[in-house]
Amino acid sequence: MLNKDEVNSFKRDGAVLIKGKYSKEWIDKLRRGIDENISSPSPRFVRHTKNENAPGYFEDFWTWDLYKDFKDFVFNSPTAQIASELLDAKQVNLVMDNWFFREAGSKSGAPFHHDISYFDFEGSMCVLWLPLTPVTKKEGIAWIKGSHLWNKLYMRTRFQEGHPIDGKAGEVNGKTYDITPNILQNKDDYEFLQWDLALGDCVFFDMRTLHGSLNQVTPKKDVHRYTLRMAKEGSIVQYRGDWAQDERAIMEANGYANGDHIAGKMFPTLYSR
Repeated sequence: MLNKDEVNSFKRDGAVLIKGKYSKEWIDKLRRGIDENISSPSPRFVRHTKNENAPGYFEDFWTWDLYKDFKDFVFNSPTAQIASELLDAKQVNLVMDNWFFREAGSKSGAPFHHDISYFDFEGSMCVLWLPLTPVTKKEGIAWIKGSHLWNKLYMRTRFQEGHPIDGKAGEVNGKTYDITPNILQNKDDYEFLQWDLALGDCVFFDMRTLHGSLNQVTPKKDVHRYTLRMAKEGSIVQYRGDWAQDERAIMEANGYANGDHIAGKMFPTLYSR
């Protein structure tokens, strides 16, 4: 499904724009799924905006098996095959789905972060970032070119207003974690990847690539975005810090322990070749 330039850009830069792979039917399914999810939220649903009277910033995750439109997308859209080509994977398993919804006028946004340190996962993994409306560079997310190759781990930064950091920098479970650099105050130190995305375009990025809201743009219309994290064969559950204990408890309740392969009930196989 992809050409060599797209695969090489992903490996070299940590993020790649892929155009026109998602039909309007897939976009509409995800929009319906989000609407249904908001009206009947999972226990993981969260409002990141503190002021209940202000336009909100919402999120939910691990909902793929709760809403039929999400499940259809996860198993039948082109996503997993694209991931297999980018990761050079014989098998691709689901790691986690989630979506973000910003109401028009919401001043909340995404902090710079990388996904690898948020949850108890380790391996070769990628993320689909799919806006469900057209997005300009300034309205979208920016990725720091090549940051997936820095061999760094950064503490989990919360999406709530003020972006609190979970814990302190240092060694945790045998790995060293740093505080994410202040990207916004040192923009000239980095090369950013930003794109205008038409409906049906998407970005795939490495789980280790730093990304966030570079331009603090307040949306004039509601914003819907859907993401999907996927893993190559050999990826495992690997315990990180106490900050991941809520998500860890969900996995443990489903029979997963430290060192287990990402497979099975919570992490079904989406594609194999």
